Amino acid sequence: MILLYETADAERNGAFIAEIKRFANVEMVCWDEWDDAGVEQLAEKLIGEIVIWRCRRPLAARYLENNGVRLVNRAEVNRIANDKWLSYQLFLMLGVPAIPTYRTPQQFPCVAKTVDGHGGSEVEIIDSADAWKTFKREVIFQPVIEHSADVRAYVIGDEVVGAVKRSSDNSFKKNFSLGAEVEKFVLDSIKEQEVLKIARAIKVDYIGVDFLLLEDGRHLFNEIEDPVGARSFYQTHEENIAELLVRHVEKKFEDK
Repeated sequence: MILLYETADAERNGAFIAEIKRFANVEMVCWDEWDDAGVEQLAEKLIGEIVIWRCRRPLAARYLENNGVRLVNRAEVNRIANDKWLSYQLFLMLGVPAIPTYRTPQQFPCVAKTVDGHGGSEVEIIDSADAWKTFKREVIFQPVIEHSADVRAYVIGDEVVGAVKRSSDNSFKKNFSLGAEVEKFVLDSIKEQEVLKIARAIKVDYIGVDFLLLEDGRHLFNEIEDPVGARSFYQTHEENIAELLVRHVEKKFEDK
């Protein structure tokens, strides 16, 4: 089994990598060459291997899969989770409640996000039609929605293994990496069923599914995270999510 990161991400995720190594005999690979030649070289190195894929590289993931590399998560999960517009289309198709999302601003102020941003980066409230033009990549737009907190549900295989509620009085961004307060959150049956509906639709191994908690008790799905960080999970849960992931991967591939 191989655990694959880009070098900069591996440096930020040393604790999680160490936990994976506690429970599995894995080879650690750091890779930063993402041009055609680099991806071809990586495919030659990984052919026939099971790879825990911790990169946001959907095109590379697809090439690797097409060349006999078994990825966790698979390429289609990486593609949808790293494109907020595609994630929204999935939410609509499944009929789960989601934040209205548009290709162009519908009102001001509104929230502008790059489609492939993560960790709260490249997300801003904008007040005019010209403000979003500072973004360098494709952007989506959402209304500013008052909410008390947001929740990240962690899914491994066909099970919600935990959820974390994130709150902040200082920012509309509720990311743990940006200083949000976190606490364990228990999903009710409706939320759990909807989270699993999303996960099953794209056949995931390990993702985070984020939704807003509104003041009136409703919830709205926001994003899918792959690869998903686990710092807030470790802050709030006794279970070791690295062990849960390793056991899932071992069971999935034990007869293959």
